[in-house]
Amino acid sequence: MPLDENLPFIPVNIALLTVSDTRGPAEDRSGDILANSIQAAGHRLIDRRIEKDEKDLIVARLHSWIDDPEVDCIITTGGTGVTGRDVTPEAIERVQDKAIPGFGELFRWLSFQTIGTSTIQSRACACVARGTYIFALPGSTGAVKDGWNQILVHQLDSRFRPCNFVELMPRLTER
Repeated sequence: MPLDENLPFIPVNIALLTVSDTRGPAEDRSGDILANSIQAAGHRLIDRRIEKDEKDLIVARLHSWIDDPEVDCIITTGGTGVTGRDVTPEAIERVQDKAIPGFGELFRWLSFQTIGTSTIQSRACACVARGTYIFALPGSTGAVKDGWNQILVHQLDSRFRPCNFVELMPRLTER
């Protein structure tokens, strides 16, 4: 997957949300991996929070970041499974303007190579909400590594060819 080194790198402002009933800052290994990966890639980590698996809390946090002109992209980790407390995709549906179904499809295809058919338990998803990208990854360390290293690091790099999410950012709110 080629980078066009003749193009400038444009850092993306990213907010990071861990969704968990049990993890605090000391136990948030997946959040730590994403935070470090975001910064190592040259992007800016604008904010980082942990919210309980409560749909209204997640929606409120997403709205606050979507409305913040400093936030270009939100990445969530956790709450994408199939148990009763996993509500991240439902929260995202409440704020989204357009779904990006290919993200979840590609994530599960890549994940299949690592964890086999267990990947069907993931409801990883993505969308655009009022000009802000939202990407929801599962809460495991392997899942966030797969999602970042195999998808997001490329699609959030303005030099990635043939196309990337960054070059579309100025046009996300077109009517």
